[in-house]
Amino acid sequence: MSARVLLLGGTGDALRIARALGPEHVYSLAGLGRVPADLSCAVRVGGFGGAPGLARYLADEGIGCVLDATHPYAAQISANAARACEQAKLPYWALRRAPWQPQPGDDWRWVDDWAGVVEAIKPYARVLFTLGREPLAHLGEVPLHQHWTVRCLDAHPGHARAQVIDARGPFTAEGERMLFKTGRYDVIVSKNSGGAATGAKLGVAREMGLPVVMVKRPSLPPAQREFASVQEVLDALADLNQRKIDA
Repeated sequence: MSARVLLLGGTGDALRIARALGPEHVYSLAGLGRVPADLSCAVRVGGFGGAPGLARYLADEGIGCVLDATHPYAAQISANAARACEQAKLPYWALRRAPWQPQPGDDWRWVDDWAGVVEAIKPYARVLFTLGREPLAHLGEVPLHQHWTVRCLDAHPGHARAQVIDARGPFTAEGERMLFKTGRYDVIVSKNSGGAATGAKLGVAREMGLPVVMVKRPSLPPAQREFASVQEVLDALADLNQRKIDA
């Protein structure tokens, strides 16, 4: 197997991995957010054209392994990667970040999708969304009795009943407490992304007795190797490079 790795990224975990990659490897971003300037590896921005386009890219570029470190909710990208690797007969590896688990005192309301979110937040007046960009497409639908705050990576215009905060984690418990108190939120909306960078909001919601509308994770394809931490990925990549040297 070629030791050239295609890293599918866009998360903080993926960036940590990318910073450890040499120039023969490729870090792929969908095009959202800022492109890091401090990487030794090649950086590719943009889509591939679905699974068939990705399979062609893997063959053309001599990729030996695909490492999926995309967001746990980027289900379509992961599905395309798994299918492309199957077509190209290449290993598909994935970093599967553990989901958050409810703790004593938590009030989580589980929903499947955006329609479930809308139904779950109906009784509330001041809503904090921490779902990323999805609510931006619905700012024209804010009910008259509600005010929304949407926290996401990029700046976006709001209006009288919607505020958009552009912010990037990690977020601290102290910062979340200040945000929650200033915004006077009575419900938080979140994806079950897992990880430490954005998990402080859940502890603060618990402290303040706030309900959390939690969107369930989508199903993701199985991988030949699944890793629970960035360190496990780095160890596997080091082993892959060592086998290349020994070959």
